[in-house]
Amino acid sequence: MRIWYNTLTANTRQLYEARGSRVCIGSAEGNDLVLSHPMIAPEAALIHRKGSVWELVVLGGVNGVRIGKQRLGPGQRAEVRDGLELQMWPFNLVIELSEDSTESDPLREQLERETGELLRELHLKLLKRMDIELRASDTRQDSDEYLLTLERNLDDLMTETQLFKPERVALRGHIAGAAVLRECIEHLVNQAGATSAWHVTAPWTRLMTAVPEREQELRQVLLLLNQLLGLPQLSDLSEQLGRLEEQFPNRWGVEPLRPHASFEEYLVRRHLKKEIKDIVFGYGPLEGLLRLPTVSEIMVVDRDRIFIEKGGVLEKSGRRFLSDEMTVAIIERIVARVGRRIDKSSPLVDARLIDGSRVNAVIPPLAVSGPCLTVRKFPARKMTIHDLVKRGSLTTAAVRFLRAAVLARKNILIAGGTGSGKTTLLNCLSDFIPDKERIVTIEDTAELQLAKQHVVRLETRPANVEGAGAYTIRDLVKNALRMRPDRIVVGECRGPEALDMLQAMNSGHDGSLTTLHANNAADVVLRLEVLVQLAADLPMASIHRQIASAVDVVVQLHRLRDGRRVVTQITEFVDVDRERGGVRTKDLFVMPEREGARLTPTGYLPTFMGHLIEKNLLDLQVFYDDEPAENAP
Repeated sequence: MRIWYNTLTANTRQLYEARGSRVCIGSAEGNDLVLSHPMIAPEAALIHRKGSVWELVVLGGVNGVRIGKQRLGPGQRAEVRDGLELQMWPFNLVIELSEDSTESDPLREQLERETGELLRELHLKLLKRMDIELRASDTRQDSDEYLLTLERNLDDLMTETQLFKPERVALRGHIAGAAVLRECIEHLVNQAGATSAWHVTAPWTRLMTAVPEREQELRQVLLLLNQLLGLPQLSDLSEQLGRLEEQFPNRWGVEPLRPHASFEEYLVRRHLKKEIKDIVFGYGPLEGLLRLPTVSEIMVVDRDRIFIEKGGVLEKSGRRFLSDEMTVAIIERIVARVGRRIDKSSPLVDARLIDGSRVNAVIPPLAVSGPCLTVRKFPARKMTIHDLVKRGSLTTAAVRFLRAAVLARKNILIAGGTGSGKTTLLNCLSDFIPDKERIVTIEDTAELQLAKQHVVRLETRPANVEGAGAYTIRDLVKNALRMRPDRIVVGECRGPEALDMLQAMNSGHDGSLTTLHANNAADVVLRLEVLVQLAADLPMASIHRQIASAVDVVVQLHRLRDGRRVVTQITEFVDVDRERGGVRTKDLFVMPEREGARLTPTGYLPTFMGHLIEKNLLDLQVFYDDEPAENAP
């Protein structure tokens, strides 16, 4: 761990490199990191490793510790993530966790590897013993007799591997713990009703060799675990799962959660059977991750490295595929759900699943290091503008202005990087569109969730095996103009369709919305210049006139280092700058580049403010005073 620190008035930072699993911070000389100042308590804070995560504990001090807008007083705690910025007045501190500091302990990693090797061995022996193939589907999963035979064969194979010899006690304890953890997660997810299209209820998920007495014992263990960890007292599912994953490794195997020998053996057999059946019939090591609501994205780099995104932060999942062939087989099962195929002649697939989740898969020869897969999961509940305000993504004043701009039929472009939340914000702004208007949405992969009655959804289509039948976003934008739309919503402009979108905005389709990859409002103009020139060789002055006339408001999004997605800039495109060229812009809201800053009005009013006031859509107070989140529209 490395801690960079400086006073608020200093221009240079100092570095403290931590060793070990705890760092004491304070003004007293005995601390690991000494911050000499009268306002710093002798023992101000402690950063220590707790299981697989780092935690900050505030010990004392008048001002406590500030993390963003949150102030922590003595006794309060917070999880430490890589890049965390905090303030202990008058000091600013930035914490960098080295790559190996966030890893699991070596023993746990070794047991994970041994479990993977055991699963690989069982799977290979099962393939030889039974008629099983790595294919996209297997109709025999509905046969109780076949499933019972499979499980009994696995029982025999486990005995052959000498898994239950005394010297493998550590591995058995680890697998039994994984079984209990998996069942506890399933229980919490089902209890919260957070199921999705990934929730599997197929016949093969049943345990044919289940023992009623042992299953009752497992239910008692789950109940005891819930009570010990205080999970029922936590109302939020994410908090429950977070506490479970954090504290379970230290609880399992210790009284009163120490299983007796026969129960432990049952848990081991139960877990390995489920894992093998996931491989044979399901999504293998992705099975649990796909159903976990706290995981928003899954990234398979290769068979040994699977990363996930939780709370906007990337981390290793600890799971792995047994082989490249299995990875391809799982990819085939996933894309087969939407009637798509992937093979060497067509090694790339970009598809949308039934629940809206996006899947991108690439296999050799395009993927050099082996098959890779990216799954962006669709949230179980559509996020609203109130959720964004509560999360600090934007302010109430900004929401009121954007609502007024949508109702006034201003053309809005949402800009940002990959994963910055552009589609989410586009969904939220669409809620402000009046129900009586006809909306046509156009996307590469349909993700938008417009809660409106009169919505026509169009989606692009790739070419067929003969190379014909492709329909691009540009084709659909042109067609949408013939469908009598009141508003056109394009999921993302990334090619020549930008010209058609600008022309649509300039030809009576006011109030249209789209997204674009760009870093700021100035880059939006540069990006549109390039995209328009892909469609037609137009003079730059003509392109600037098109942009200035079409785009009214640009909303800029950024993804911060701690994973939060925030609106950092709302800008009006005013007109063409006839003196210097380009497009003249005016920032209406900006977020200063400092710790704890929030989106604030600049004092400039939009040129169409008179129209907003005349229609009673907005008042001037919005640009001078923000209101509490609960008063947001």
